[in-house]
Amino acid sequence: MQIIHGTTDFKIEGKSAVAIGKFDGIHQGHQKLLKCILEQSFHGMKSVVFTFDPPPSVLFGTAPEKELMTREEKRAAFGKMGIDILIEFPLTFETAAMEPQDFIEEVLVRRMGASYIAAGTDVSFGAKGAGNYMLLRSMASFGGYELQLIDKVCYNGREISSTYARQEVEKGNMEEAKVLLGAPYAIMGTVMHGKQFGRTIGMPTANLLPPDNKLLPPNGVYYSDVLMEGGYYKGITNIGYKPTVSAAGQMGAETYIYDFDEEIYGREITIRLLKFKRPERHFKGKDELREQMMKDVEEGKIFHEKECFGT
Repeated sequence: MQIIHGTTDFKIEGKSAVAIGKFDGIHQGHQKLLKCILEQSFHGMKSVVFTFDPPPSVLFGTAPEKELMTREEKRAAFGKMGIDILIEFPLTFETAAMEPQDFIEEVLVRRMGASYIAAGTDVSFGAKGAGNYMLLRSMASFGGYELQLIDKVCYNGREISSTYARQEVEKGNMEEAKVLLGAPYAIMGTVMHGKQFGRTIGMPTANLLPPDNKLLPPNGVYYSDVLMEGGYYKGITNIGYKPTVSAAGQMGAETYIYDFDEEIYGREITIRLLKFKRPERHFKGKDELREQMMKDVEEGKIFHEKECFGT
């Protein structure tokens, strides 16, 4: 996947099918947009995702403190889906002041060669967010593109949105978050060296330190699975501080992978949180912690076995 980042001076050769959106979380509504442009590849068009970097809410100071997906996680997700080109269009006060009609003519049509545009009915662009789906529709003939408007996807009588997904993650409702996002909530990162405390009690763990802007669910233990190059594994993950081991108070994601003892320091892995098990707690010492971890693992294996058989 080609990534165009940090420049407004670009030109896509040939015809393209463009999805416009914020894509915070890439929830089911976003996936519906992406499916539309990917289908256009059968008609010889390049699939292009257009998003602003940073999002308008960040530029104007109205963004949530934490993100459902980091930039790296979004890039990985788009690449895995088969998107041809990702445009992270630089949003500054200058580019944000572009007239909506100019944005369509100059960016979408001239620079991107848009022959097909997929957008939600809440799409906004241009000065003061005045550009909307009605303007896209009215200029379709002039711009020579087909416009596909995507209706909202609903769940439990509520529109699926990044806000909805964020609320479920913040409450630790990982099963609900999975429905909204179309996949388990994930944390991607590089395995870091820890204090190797888990290894001293016979239960080595893979440690991730998510960036400060990454949304994490409530502190506690979660049933999880782990994706890395060369395999898919199951385990349990502790989110939060490490009150028994260190007084440093650093937030992290620490995962024990069942029946796994390879050295994976420095490797990129993705942890997917499946279900909340118990809150984080303080233990009196190693023996009590190991006893609880063994219990967590035993119950976790039962959970994963039921997941496999759909019971």
